[in-house]
Amino acid sequence: MKTQIQRRSLAWLATLTLLTALGSAQAAIFKDKELDALSDANKFAELERLAQTRLKASPADAEASAALSLALTSLDSGDKKRVEAGASQAKACVAQHPAVAVCQLVTAQSLNVQMGGAGMFRMASMLGDIKTALIRTLELEPNMAMARIQLAKLYLFAPGMLGGSVAKARELEAAVHNSQPEQARIIRIHIAAEAKKWAEMETELLALKPAKDTTLLDEARGAYLQLATHYLKDAKDLNKARSLFEQLQREQPAQAAGTYGLARVHAEMGQSDEAVRMFERAKTLDGADDLPVDHRMGDALLAKGDKAQAKAAYERFIAKKNTNPNNVESARKSLAKL
Repeated sequence: MKTQIQRRSLAWLATLTLLTALGSAQAAIFKDKELDALSDANKFAELERLAQTRLKASPADAEASAALSLALTSLDSGDKKRVEAGASQAKACVAQHPAVAVCQLVTAQSLNVQMGGAGMFRMASMLGDIKTALIRTLELEPNMAMARIQLAKLYLFAPGMLGGSVAKARELEAAVHNSQPEQARIIRIHIAAEAKKWAEMETELLALKPAKDTTLLDEARGAYLQLATHYLKDAKDLNKARSLFEQLQREQPAQAAGTYGLARVHAEMGQSDEAVRMFERAKTLDGADDLPVDHRMGDALLAKGDKAQAKAAYERFIAKKNTNPNNVESARKSLAKL
């Protein structure tokens, strides 16, 4: 029995970094608008240069120190030396600024990236360190939405033996239920999703009013993708999936996710030409790099018999950095058949 529990726990750990890597882990981290804008846009090379310039002028700049860690860690998660440098910078940030929340937050982010290349039992240990860093972040800055939401997700997705607890996630929601109702609603959305209460999740999601809060917008986008994909792949309810993707497209028209989702619906309906057209449109929108657009476009092109263009799409996708290994493996298999 113990072995089975351990296997389930380790399987969850192997999935954790893949799940978190799909989301925007950078939104609304910094109080400095210039640093936050680069971070939110995933412009990590520019963020690194700016952080280094700021630190050269003012070595005690805590936000610049944290920004440098984030940039080093996030530009290419497959570059071991950069990831290690980012981890060292996060430690230096905490050592120099132990009471600054953003240093704790980038420590959690750095550990999360490192988990992708760690062994299973090392990952379990690192998960505890991530939890500690997020808890400390909230102690220092209780209103930081990202830290609260990420900690709630950790409690929800981790097995009990590794610190998971729905009750603790509910406590985090209750703490901001009245003071920050939309942040609380996001946590309830994740609680409903973990319990597979899809109707409840949809009700909460459609009621969400994220305004211009980038953290809440990112979380809403991820939730729409999760719920709509459930209806698309598991429930086989294409009308429901289409409705949700259309709602996401209306709410966040500059983002690729809604258009990408609608392209997938057309592909499932056998409408390959329209699917390809919408995948092409999705590639021009914000956030396209976070989605496996070329992978799914390759599938649609293959379905319409265009093997040459399908091959090119698969090759573009496989060549990208920081992509979900599951998608890469699927694309490799499809490419091999060509």
